[in-house]
Order: sequence, then C-alpha cells, then structure tokens
Amino acid sequence: MKYVDATVEEVNEALLQSAKAFQLYGKRSLKERANFLYAVAEEMKNISSELLSIAQKETHLDEARLKVELNRTLFQLTSYADACAEGTWLDLRIDTGDKARNSPKPDLRKMLVPLGPVVVFGASNFPFAYSTAGGDTACALAAGCSVIIKAHPAHAGTSERVAAAVQKTAKKQGLPEGIFLHLHGAGFEVGKALIQHPLTKAVGFTGSFEGGKALFDLAAQRNEPIPVFAEMGSVNPVFLLPQKLANETGKLASMLAASITQSVGQFCTNPGILVGVKSKVLDEFKEFLGEQIKQTSPTSMLHPGIAKSFQKNRAKAIEEGAVVVATNEADVEEDESIPTLAEVPAEQFLQNTLLHKEVFGPYSLLVECATKEEMLEVAKAIEGQLTCTLMATDEEANKNSELIDALKEKCGRFVFNGVPTGVEVALSMQHGGPYPATTDSRFTAVGADGIKRFARPLCFQNWNNDLLPDELKNENPLGLWRTVNNVLSKDPVNAD
Repeated sequence: MKYVDATVEEVNEALLQSAKAFQLYGKRSLKERANFLYAVAEEMKNISSELLSIAQKETHLDEARLKVELNRTLFQLTSYADACAEGTWLDLRIDTGDKARNSPKPDLRKMLVPLGPVVVFGASNFPFAYSTAGGDTACALAAGCSVIIKAHPAHAGTSERVAAAVQKTAKKQGLPEGIFLHLHGAGFEVGKALIQHPLTKAVGFTGSFEGGKALFDLAAQRNEPIPVFAEMGSVNPVFLLPQKLANETGKLASMLAASITQSVGQFCTNPGILVGVKSKVLDEFKEFLGEQIKQTSPTSMLHPGIAKSFQKNRAKAIEEGAVVVATNEADVEEDESIPTLAEVPAEQFLQNTLLHKEVFGPYSLLVECATKEEMLEVAKAIEGQLTCTLMATDEEANKNSELIDALKEKCGRFVFNGVPTGVEVALSMQHGGPYPATTDSRFTAVGADGIKRFARPLCFQNWNNDLLPDELKNENPLGLWRTVNNVLSKDPVNAD
C-alpha cells in the first residue's frame, strides 16, 4: 500500500493538536502515564501476529528476528512504565529555607518537568524497537510529553498499524486527543516542517550521520533552538591485544564473524573496525575470520535503500584504499549485502579519515598497526563512538592504561572481551556517545535514563506547600525518593 506524505498544513494541524494535548497530558500523574504504557504494550502483544506478518513483508527480516525485536519493544514499554511510576528519574531535590539566617535562606525545590511536543523519527533498521512505539516514544510519554511520529517509509505499514494500536489505547484510557499522532513522509520536506514548527520542543532520531546532522542543524537554526537527540551510527572499534589474540585466535574470530554478520550487519553497534598489531597470530586471526566471512551468503537487506547505500559506501572504502581480504559476492542481487572483511595499514588509516566512516552492513575493516604505539595513535585518532571494545588478558589490560584512557574518551559503552552487538535494556546501559555517534553524549537512547532527554529542571522557590506539585510537597504523598538537605530519603520534610 502506498502512503501519502503529509502536507505542511497537516503538519501544522498535528502540532496544534499535540500542543493542546500536552497541556493536559503533562499534568497526568506518574501512575496514569505508566498505566498508558502498560496498556500500549498489552495492545501490541494482542496483535503481535498481525504486526509480525506486516513487518516481515516490508523488511526482509525473518519472523524469529522480528519476534525478538517486538518482545524487546514490549519490555521497553513496561520497564520504562515501571521507572516512570517509581519516579527516581525526576531528580527530586529539596533544600529547606532558613528565615533566621542572616540573609534568609530561601526554600528551594527542584524536579524535572516535560518539555512539550516531541517529534520521533522512525528508524530504518528497527521497525519496532526504535520506531513508532519504540524507546524514544516510550521515554517521551513517560516524561509527560505528547508525541508525533514521522513514519519511516521502509516500514510504513508496520508503523501505521502500531500507531493505530497506540491511539486505540489512548482513547480507551481517556487521554486527550492528539497525545499521539502519526504522519507519513518519504521525502525530507515533512521532517523539515516538523523540526521547524515553533511548537515542536524536542526530537528523537536514530539513523545515518547525514540525516541526524541535517535535523540537528535545522533545529539549531530556529528562532528558538531545540534539542535533537540523534543517534547517528558508529564503527564500534575492537582493539585486539596480542596475548589475548594468541590465546583465543579462533574463538575471537568466530565471535567477531557472528557479530559482524548478525542480522546482515544492520545494527548500529556492528564492529566496523578491528585494530591489531602486525604478527603471525594476527595473520592467523585474519585467515580464520576471512573464512567465516566467505561462508556468509549475501542476503537481502532491510530495504533497497539500505542495500544501495551499503554497496555505495563499501565501494567508496575500497576506492580509498581498503583492500578486500575476504568476501562473498556470488550472484549478489541489487537489494543484497556483500559480506566483506577488508584491511588497511594503520599509517594509511591515520592519514585518510574517509576510511573511518561507517559502512552500514556486514563489513569490517582490519587496521594493521606496526607497533603498540601506532595502535595508541589509532585509538586517539578515531572519532566518537557508541562503543569501543578491548580484547585483552587481565595482565595486558593492567599494562595498557594509556590505551584504555584513550578509548574511554571516545565511547559511551566500553566492552571488555565481548562483542558490542546486543544492547541490554537496563538502567545501567549507555547507548550514546561522543559526537559524531550522537548529538549529545550526556544521554542514552536505551534504558529508563532516556526519559530525562525529554524533560527539563524547574526550581520552585519559596512556594507555599499546598501550591507545590505533589512530588515536592512536605508530606511526600507519592512516597518518592527525594534528596532533602543533601540526604536521600522518602521521609516527610519538616519545614517551618
């Protein structure tokens, strides 16, 4: 089915409805917001067979892969609902006043409050978890914001069906009309109109660097700039130290082959760069890894646009000097991947930043260093990443503190002797990193801490107790954790 792009007039109407709904929804209690997210998860679970069927037809992903993603989405909705109701994310702070002090001390109480209408752009590679009712949407609704979805054209039908489920739930819950709206837009104009509309207060985006940077720039150029929380991809470098590589050559090759090719390499945490020191062991590792890459068949990617981009960027990397070590190009169709392991000397990698760029798909570049000192140069030269990985023995880790310090500065999640693919939905997860991986490394797109993206601090000074929000009242009627005069407590406040 062909979906028609929204007009500028429809975008304007959607923002007017969303802003009106926000004025009501933003005042709903934490429990009411949580109940909405629980109910959305239940409704999606009830129609899971239909959702899986639609998504499978649109994305070339098999049912097993989609089922895992859908279950993850349901878990996100319920776990973020739990966090919403629990309220720790509000960062409640109270410093009671002291009128007797020479220069009276004011009574100060601070909490996070919702920003307003949030625009969420559906991701191409995750039709459920990072799209219509995905993490950004769940976080924004938990924060008390209204949401407008810009469906990704790669899975527009899936997005349409999920949106209908959310809207049906909102109606059942008696929530204001306009709390969740859904628009189509295959071209750039719809996204541009959504970003530039004065009622839009924040943006969530998962996709390419080019797309995220374009939205970020538009938002910064507004009369009232707004935050764009864009996760823009990453090459997720893996640093292979010699002793670890010698001890577990085949095991590491198998781990990384599986990670590189999992789901046709269409994860933002795909290990796109491997870094090692030239040696006989590194040659053996390269041979083991190459054999497994050769045995990986070309497979249809999520949609023709992703396949075209992969093939273009792969060819560009080869033009820039990446030498193909192992590949499987047998009878590759237009919409298929080309599993590839390439290599380049570190000296060339350091001189050509085009080799640092992500090739989104089953592709990884082995950077071969002459010395450990050159490996450190590579670590310092790479750009901001979602993840960095260190493969090392404990002894090697203890002896390479400078390398570890360099990598810590480059990433949001630092993996030790594992692979970066697989992002656990948990409060301790950080899915974000220094630019250009994301536009704001202080926040995460996975885990309940992501709720904070769509809220801002508001301090109440010298307000009467009965006029304060329930979250900040002396008696703590909601039973929330609060930092009172620098002590974390659920106790009532004794204030004069």
